[in-house]
Amino acid sequence: MVLSSQSHNFARIARGGKSIYGAPVGILMLETRFARIPGDVGNGGTWPFPVLYRVVRGATADRVVMQGGRGLLPDFIEAGRELIELGAEGIATSCGFLSLFQGELAAALGVPVATSALMQVPWVQATLPPGKRVGVVTVRAASLTPAHLAAAGAPADTPIMGTEGGQEFHRVLVEHASDDLDLALAEQDIVAAGEALVAAHPEVGAIVLECTNMPPYAAALSETLGLPVYDVVSLVSWLHAGLRPRRYA
Repeated sequence: MVLSSQSHNFARIARGGKSIYGAPVGILMLETRFARIPGDVGNGGTWPFPVLYRVVRGATADRVVMQGGRGLLPDFIEAGRELIELGAEGIATSCGFLSLFQGELAAALGVPVATSALMQVPWVQATLPPGKRVGVVTVRAASLTPAHLAAAGAPADTPIMGTEGGQEFHRVLVEHASDDLDLALAEQDIVAAGEALVAAHPEVGAIVLECTNMPPYAAALSETLGLPVYDVVSLVSWLHAGLRPRRYA
């Protein structure tokens, strides 16, 4: 199934010898049931530019987060190629745990690929003063392995905190206890995880949100902690900036 944001605004144009539809970024989506609110990677209104979506059938949160995406790589490659056929010049995904597929997807698709917000960990680290480190808030710390971090170029000892102990976020997104998400409780879970991360690791000077459903709560987290917060929105916006450099004249 192909979904597109702002599809009524797409203009069919020629670029690089092929016809495209004004959406240089394609996003590979997990198969989920919960609502995609503004700020979520799967809500077209999140983006100040049009994107193309492709749902990868069978790529549930359980298979990707809990099982490491075993057996799903060919499906992601096929869906990525379909987005490229539609005109996507760069590919992103809707789950930070897909960092495991970064190398294989980039090799198979032949276009820029940004699978995970975790890719920003080394970039953000370079901005911090000596003695400060990047910390990660994830939907499930127990599933975020050194292999995920290594695939994204992040240090194996990166401080991590999950939302497993929260009231709402993990319960809905990973446990599938409900299709409805209480946004206030979800925000509390993200903020609590960030506070616990900094309490356990006072050296944390910036945070990267692994989960692509967390950006709606990034501002609250940043305000609470007084720290910079990066997420999939900052990642995909960076990707888009290179695919469509701004014209100044």
